[in-house]
Amino acid sequence: MQQFDVVIIGGGAAGLMCAANAAARGRSVVVLDHANKVGKKILMSGGGRCNFTNMEVLPKHYLSANPHFCKSALARFTQWDFIALVLKHGVAYHEKKLGQLFCDNKAQDILNLLLDECAEAGAIIQANCAIESVTALTGESLPARYKIHTGLVEYSCESLVIATGGLSIPTMGATGFGYQIAEQFGLKLKPRSAGLVPFTLSPTQLEQFKECVGNAAEARVSCGEQIFTENILFTHRGLSGPAILQISSYWQPGQMVTIDLLPNMNLIDYLTRQQQARPKVLLTTLMAELLTKSIAQSFCNFVPEIKPINQYTPKEIHAIADVFHRWEIMPAGTEGYRTAEVTLGGVDVDDLSSKTMEAKNQPGLFFIGEVVDVTGHLGGFNFQWAWASGFAAAQYV
Repeated sequence: MQQFDVVIIGGGAAGLMCAANAAARGRSVVVLDHANKVGKKILMSGGGRCNFTNMEVLPKHYLSANPHFCKSALARFTQWDFIALVLKHGVAYHEKKLGQLFCDNKAQDILNLLLDECAEAGAIIQANCAIESVTALTGESLPARYKIHTGLVEYSCESLVIATGGLSIPTMGATGFGYQIAEQFGLKLKPRSAGLVPFTLSPTQLEQFKECVGNAAEARVSCGEQIFTENILFTHRGLSGPAILQISSYWQPGQMVTIDLLPNMNLIDYLTRQQQARPKVLLTTLMAELLTKSIAQSFCNFVPEIKPINQYTPKEIHAIADVFHRWEIMPAGTEGYRTAEVTLGGVDVDDLSSKTMEAKNQPGLFFIGEVVDVTGHLGGFNFQWAWASGFAAAQYV
C-alpha cells in the first residue's frame, strides 16, 4: 500500500490546481485519474484555446441552491491570482469579449502550466488508474483515514479530494463516480441536468427554420427573469450559440423562451421611416438588410402577406415587429450531456464547508470543481470555480 497525505481523484482543472497548491504546502500528494491522460476537458475547451477565466467574476455568475456558498472560495483565489500564474509561466493570452480570457496559442499552455506547478511542488500524477472502491479507515492510532483500491495499487491517505467533474461530455470520460462517493458517505445530492447546452426543436419547428441552418444572429434571449444578449446559431437539431447555451442553464422543460432577433433597434420606428424613404421596397428585402437572407425569409413567412413596405398599416407594422422582436419558442428539449459544457446540480453545498470544501459529516473528505452544486455561466467562470475551489481545499487537506 502506498501512503500519501492527500489523494486527489480526478486530474482535471480543479484536481490539478488542488494538487499543486497542497504539495506546495509540503503535503505528499498523488492525483489519480482513470483516463489515459489528465486535463482532457481543458484541452478541448474554448475551441482548443481555453477560456481560462473572466475579467469580472461575481457570485451572480453562478447557479447553486445556495448562491452564497461560492463567495468565500472566489474571494480567496480571484481571477487576478490565476492571471498572475499565467504571467508567471509566460502564457500569451487575450481578452475576447465580455471579459473572456483565452490563450493566444493552445489550451495545452494552461495544462502545461498546471503540470509544471505540480511537478515543481512534487505532486505525483497517475493516469490510467481506475478506482474500484473507497473505504474509510477507523481507529484513532491510524495516520490514514481512507483507503483507495485501484486495479493495480492500494493507496491510503489522511485527506481524500474528489475532483471528478460532472456528467457532461461522456466521450471525454465523464462519469458519476463523484456522486457515488458522496452518497456512500451520506452527503446529499441536488438533481443533476445538462447545462450550457444547445436546445432541440420539434420536427415542425425544424422544418420551419431549415433554411436557417448554419446562420447566426445577435439576439436577446430570455426565459423567466434571465436575459442574455449574444449570438444564436440555427443548427440541424435546433438552436445553439452563446445566448442559447447561457439561457439553457435556467430553462425548465415546458417553459417558453423569448428571442428578440433585433435587440439593438426598434423595428417599428425603422419600418415606419422606410415607408417614407423607400416606399416600394419589399419587406423581405428590408429584413434581409438587417439579418441574413435565410433568417429574414424564414421569419417573413410568418407575415400573412409580403408586399411593398408602404402598403402596411400601422397595426400590421406592429405585428411584423412582434415577429422579429418577440419570437416565442418552446424547445423540445436539450442535446443533453453529450454536448453539454457543464452539469447543473451535484453535491449539496449545505453538506460542505464553504471555507475548506470539506464534508461536514466526514472529516478528511473534500469535494471541489464541477462535482459540487456550483455552476458558472459561459465565459471562463467554471474554470475560475475550479481554480478557486481547488485552491481553497488545498489550504486544508
